[in-house]
Amino acid sequence: MSDLAPRFRALLDAFASYKPGKVPAAVAGQAHKLSSNESPYGPLPSVAEVIAEAGRGVNRYPDNGAEALTAAIAERFGVPAEHIAVGCGSVGVLKQLVEAVSDPDAEVLYAWRSFEAYPPLVALAGATSIQVPLADETHDLAAMAAAVTPRTRLVLVCNPNNPTGTVVGRRQLTEFLDQVPGDCLVVLDEAYREYIRDESVPDGVDLYRDRPNVAVLRTFSKAYGLAGLRVGFLIGHPPVADAVRKTMLPFTVSSIAQAAAVASLAAEAELLERVETVVKERDRVRSALLADGWTVPVTEANFVWLRLGEHTAAFAAACEGSGLAVRPFAGEGARVSIGTPAANDAFLATARAFPHHT
Repeated sequence: MSDLAPRFRALLDAFASYKPGKVPAAVAGQAHKLSSNESPYGPLPSVAEVIAEAGRGVNRYPDNGAEALTAAIAERFGVPAEHIAVGCGSVGVLKQLVEAVSDPDAEVLYAWRSFEAYPPLVALAGATSIQVPLADETHDLAAMAAAVTPRTRLVLVCNPNNPTGTVVGRRQLTEFLDQVPGDCLVVLDEAYREYIRDESVPDGVDLYRDRPNVAVLRTFSKAYGLAGLRVGFLIGHPPVADAVRKTMLPFTVSSIAQAAAVASLAAEAELLERVETVVKERDRVRSALLADGWTVPVTEANFVWLRLGEHTAAFAAACEGSGLAVRPFAGEGARVSIGTPAANDAFLATARAFPHHT
């Protein structure tokens, strides 16, 4: 037997793979997962029926072009079908996009901290990450504009930002877009768009229409409650959407996911009532934390951010001891998803008892 081992890219020697939010262990019969920004509600009954029916046909491959879903998205957002590309969640679409722009000398620019999948996606594609520190927990767009170079192929703007929940408004964003060269693609990652109530925040779909170098990412994982089915989409001008389609793994969006997404768009009014419930709980949780002495940025997503620094691990452990799973970022802070009222009450009680308020 040979002592030689299979050879892999040297990059993997120092590579940390994506780690999803933890599933909590029950404590005193209580377990609440607040680590992955999921909807606390299952699919609507009408959507669940469609999912069950679609399951009868899983012996057949799905529609690789997702024609019915593409048509439904086009109608919902008032955009041409050729401006749409779908994928395995918005992160799957982003992976396809990063692969499409990445030459060996390419740079991908984004704020940090932001969505934790950005660095590994860029690294695996062979591009270079350029990270611009947040200012007051949100994007420093002036610094990001200054960091654009001829090697910058892609700029990511997560709005609302994950994990801080903060947003950038219309004036700041349009001024930034005006400064980015036309051959550099800007992607507005709007996974949490449905939770925004700040009217100064623009809808990326409005901004992209007359800007060929702007595209928008959306997902059915959060507000639509289909995280387990993995379906997201991009809206961009035809060269951008075409590039995403070319890098798509065949049949990557299952037939069940496609059917559920179409049904969810048809039931959107009912779904958005649930979103409003989450928004009200979000505001309740933040107000309670502020009243208890915590510093919590204004959030327009379905989570809150606690800047804990060196106390982050201890806080996550305290939550775990109460049957709660949150998302800690070592040495920085914790992101806590908004769950059911009972889950939120359990989290607030744990936070109130924690000895360090920031």
